[in-house]
Amino acid sequence: MSDCRCSPFTVAAFLLAASCFVSSASAQSATSVDSVASSSTQSAKKQPAPFRWVNPQKLKLPGVRHATFRSSSMDIDVGYCIYIPSEYSKPRASSKRFPVVYYLHGGRPGSETKSVKLVKHMHRAIEGGRVPPMIYVFVNGGPVSHYNMSGRSNAMGEDVFVKELIPHVDSVYRTINGRDGRGIEGFSQGGRGTTRIMFKYPELFGSAAPGGAGQATEKRISEENGRESDALVFAPGHNTYDRARAYAKNRSPALPILIHVGTKGFNYENNLAYMEFLDTLKISYQRLIVKDAAHSAAEIYEKRGVEIMMFHATNFGLGK
Repeated sequence: MSDCRCSPFTVAAFLLAASCFVSSASAQSATSVDSVASSSTQSAKKQPAPFRWVNPQKLKLPGVRHATFRSSSMDIDVGYCIYIPSEYSKPRASSKRFPVVYYLHGGRPGSETKSVKLVKHMHRAIEGGRVPPMIYVFVNGGPVSHYNMSGRSNAMGEDVFVKELIPHVDSVYRTINGRDGRGIEGFSQGGRGTTRIMFKYPELFGSAAPGGAGQATEKRISEENGRESDALVFAPGHNTYDRARAYAKNRSPALPILIHVGTKGFNYENNLAYMEFLDTLKISYQRLIVKDAAHSAAEIYEKRGVEIMMFHATNFGLGK
């Protein structure tokens, strides 16, 4: 028979190794649990906040105030942020009226605070004398930002903006109440909304600057009879392609358009394709291609924002 006895040193080594293995396995298990918990926490943080028609402003910005109006169609309050240049409050301008640009935020769902940080660039340009004083209104686009969803309760974002917010602003503030002093602008989802709305209501806006819009999605909606996804179907014709076709039938009134997009933005190519589409319809526009800019309104404003603002100012008869 072979001798199977082990020395005390061998047994000790074996027990030590086993102990280390158990400790390592326990540590790995604990790490795995921590990773899962961390992943769950991160996942929870990524969930969008529930939609609200009123979202109080948390960030203090120069010239910006948060306000609400009562929606007659929904019988609820709706929030908006408004930037008022310092010139507005000076005694010498007490009877002066100012042009207003409505800014449509990106993303879904809507919130009037989503794009308000752009005021940093706007305020600097206006107060620095590079751009004439203008009012900017930051719109809450509704549950499906800036679009009408007639089958959903309180989700007519386009109508609330066009038919209720604009008249409210004109009644409360010293705006130029007419298309000669009213502009519309937006980026990403707001660029899609701007494009849809400017072609449907050209009589309301004397200046329009859609930026970084997801025109490939709008093209698919046009081709698939309103379908964006299984869960989201628009009324036929409610997209940037069909509304452009409808406007092109008479192109009246003339609509000054500036399409802006960054070369590194994921919507760059489909914006070029949309501009080619407008060419086929003989709809005139200006283009602002921002080199090396990502899909970011803030980055585009940092690089070329004064040009966008001056586009509006020139259309309002304020060109320097």
